[in-house]
Amino acid sequence: MNGLILMACTIVALFVGYRFYARWLENTWGTDADAKTPAQLKNDGNDFVPTNKWTVFSHQFTSITGAGPVTGPIIAAMFGWLPATLWMIFGCIFFGAVQDFTALYASVKNGGKSMGMMIEQYIGRTGRQLFLLFCWLFTLLVISAFCDIVANTFNGYTAQGAEIMPNAAAASISILYMFVAVAFGLYLKYRKPNGTEQLIVGIILMVLMLWIGIANPLYADAVTWRYVVFAYLFCAAVMPMWLLKQPRDYLSMFLLIGMILGGVIGVFIKNPDINMPAFVGFEVKGLDLFPMLFVTIACGAVSGFHSLVSSGTSSKMIANEKDMRLVGYGSMCVETVLGVVALIVVCAAATDGVLPSGTPFQLFSNSIASFLTDIFGLPTEVSACIMTMCVSALALTSVDAVARIGRMSLQELFTPPEGVEKNGVQKLFTNPVFATTLTLVLSYLLCLAGYMSIWPLFGSANQLLSALVLTSLAVFLKATGRKGYMLYIPMTIMFCVTMTALGMSVWRIFGTLANGTFVFMVDGLQLILAIALIALALMVVMHCLPKLSDKKVN
Repeated sequence: MNGLILMACTIVALFVGYRFYARWLENTWGTDADAKTPAQLKNDGNDFVPTNKWTVFSHQFTSITGAGPVTGPIIAAMFGWLPATLWMIFGCIFFGAVQDFTALYASVKNGGKSMGMMIEQYIGRTGRQLFLLFCWLFTLLVISAFCDIVANTFNGYTAQGAEIMPNAAAASISILYMFVAVAFGLYLKYRKPNGTEQLIVGIILMVLMLWIGIANPLYADAVTWRYVVFAYLFCAAVMPMWLLKQPRDYLSMFLLIGMILGGVIGVFIKNPDINMPAFVGFEVKGLDLFPMLFVTIACGAVSGFHSLVSSGTSSKMIANEKDMRLVGYGSMCVETVLGVVALIVVCAAATDGVLPSGTPFQLFSNSIASFLTDIFGLPTEVSACIMTMCVSALALTSVDAVARIGRMSLQELFTPPEGVEKNGVQKLFTNPVFATTLTLVLSYLLCLAGYMSIWPLFGSANQLLSALVLTSLAVFLKATGRKGYMLYIPMTIMFCVTMTALGMSVWRIFGTLANGTFVFMVDGLQLILAIALIALALMVVMHCLPKLSDKKVN
């Protein structure tokens, strides 16, 4: 198969989906350009801040585009490039982008409420508490998996003790990003530049950070960087959005968009052949295509985590309801382009249907770096540094959003009903510092198992969250007199897929117990989480289905 044709077909399909299907959803549910958004009505300078649509897009895109769209499709290539590509395209258009847009839409129409708070309004307090607990447990998995990926990406030494310059340079650039983001946030708040000035200053800062970071690499091992990343997450979770998270996302957007454009341009210029079979089989290496293909690709097609970003942070920055289609639906389409690019460039590097050795991040980074060197003439070492920074930014810009969402989910979980005074325990757990600390400490313990041990459970939980969100959004649409039938098939398919995958994960962990390889800090914690997620999901659905089957509209 020719990579250029596959890339062109993907872009055309996603454009058609955005141009027609997303607009049809928007027109069906209704948006009002003159309506006051939650960001305008509740502007508090912290979470609720009216923001330019491209800045909100950059926040949404960089937050949702984590390790998933690179890691998932490359692993799923074991089944062949055709099923992976088809699922990413159709999954994005009819599942993932719909979920992201609908979650954003529902939150904006409900005063910027998170998914958990909306569930309380339309389903009840018990459903809200169950959903918030599910979300909080899920954020622990995301933080632990992504932080381990970032720490290993920044690791400046090989197992033999030799220095790895690209990793150390990427770490240096990331540290610069954290401090420069704060300065850029202050600049945006008090200077209030127009869009052109903001763009120019952002690009200049990005180039300077790349130049300084590459010239001054920071060498440290993965354990040290793990501590640094968790310290950064604490700051990102408690500091005002405008001061750190929002400007960092805007600056990171240049890297991520540049990486995607580099891959797309590389495919169009080099026109690589995909050296992998279109379809391998329904069972590969003891793994069944159903449900593993859908769970493995995760963020490249549909991700429950995205809804937490849409309703948890992005909805509080939307300044015009007409921006929601670009932010919610459009950002998911761009993420899917990244997933297909990753699949093409890595499969092009395969030999006789066998991928090169290395992690998905390494394979993707090496492939795009070679494009930058061959097409744009960048030195090999510089290309490697830039790409290492890009792939680490993929994970870091998601995990800082998840840390904030995890903190907010725990706080909301212990928030009493309106008009009821908080008791001592509720005051403790709704304290931002305590909620953040508890979330990060438990995530760190899971992180010790390594991302490869956590990833299968993360993928299953992520897609199951999507099923729960789609079900809850269907209830919202029905309760507000809007058509919601377009969500019924996606929510049913995702629920069946993910419950099957989680059940298989539990069975696998019991297998380690039977053969004597069970380790509590690795297998035990995952078993507890898997069973808890299954139970919580079933209870949430039980609270939602009666609302959907009720013929009366609230």
